[in-house]
Amino acid sequence: MIFAIFGNTYQAKKSFYVQALFSVLSKHGAGIYIHRDFHEFLTRSVGMEVKADGVFDRLDLETDMVISVGGDGTFLKAASEVGDKGVPILGVNTGRLGFLADVSPDEMEVVFDEIHAGLYAVEERSVLKVACEGASLSGYPYALNEIAVLKRDSSSMIGIHASVNGEYLTTYQADGLVVATPTGSTAYSLSVGGPVIVPHSNTIAITPVAPHSLNVRPIVVRDDWDITLEVESRNHNFLVAIDGRSEPCREGARLHIGKAAYSVKVVKRRGHLFFDTLRAKLMWGADTRL
Repeated sequence: MIFAIFGNTYQAKKSFYVQALFSVLSKHGAGIYIHRDFHEFLTRSVGMEVKADGVFDRLDLETDMVISVGGDGTFLKAASEVGDKGVPILGVNTGRLGFLADVSPDEMEVVFDEIHAGLYAVEERSVLKVACEGASLSGYPYALNEIAVLKRDSSSMIGIHASVNGEYLTTYQADGLVVATPTGSTAYSLSVGGPVIVPHSNTIAITPVAPHSLNVRPIVVRDDWDITLEVESRNHNFLVAIDGRSEPCREGARLHIGKAAYSVKVVKRRGHLFFDTLRAKLMWGADTRL
């Protein structure tokens, strides 16, 4: 098999995990290609001798699987690089929580034995796309986790007029609004009070950030519906954050958020369920009195 590897370039202390990964891949005679940023980090910043078949800037090579080494942020970056190419992504977690990157370093040898034997599953995860009417967004418009509109810096809260399929929903007076996929429901959306959504439920969660009202709650809608947002701000601009990549946008722009035409393929170990991850990562249902 041929693997393309992306990695976190801020964790020099955990670079020994990468050496272990290369050793496991070499044992199976795998082809190893490394993203240039990660390769330069390993060779220049860490001083590691890296034996790879090649280095790439863009994922335009034939590869069987992408490996993300880091946390969920690294996984999201890898997913944006993969885009609509349909290459499955495996996340090796050297970060903290790791919902997407959920293979721990001490599991690598067993996991790659399973992958080499074809004993793994691939989950399709929905992706959001944002289009801006009346202004332009320069960044990548697709999000695996969430698209959020947020106030800038320490400015006053913003007014967000939200419509679904052309029908007025409500106006949120808040610090922002998070529109999340089921994958993103355990990320930023969860931290602002959004619901946990099971993958493959074909839904989107709309959750306000610090709303100035006691009767505004998150709402879940179908993922093939169109969400339109118009923002009012005292300083006449706001932020659009796409999987954490934020850029300013001018008041008066109309944002259209909907389901992208492609999905992201996530590699999972066979028999590992979403509910297992909830219990392990979020202590779901744990009795803290015990």
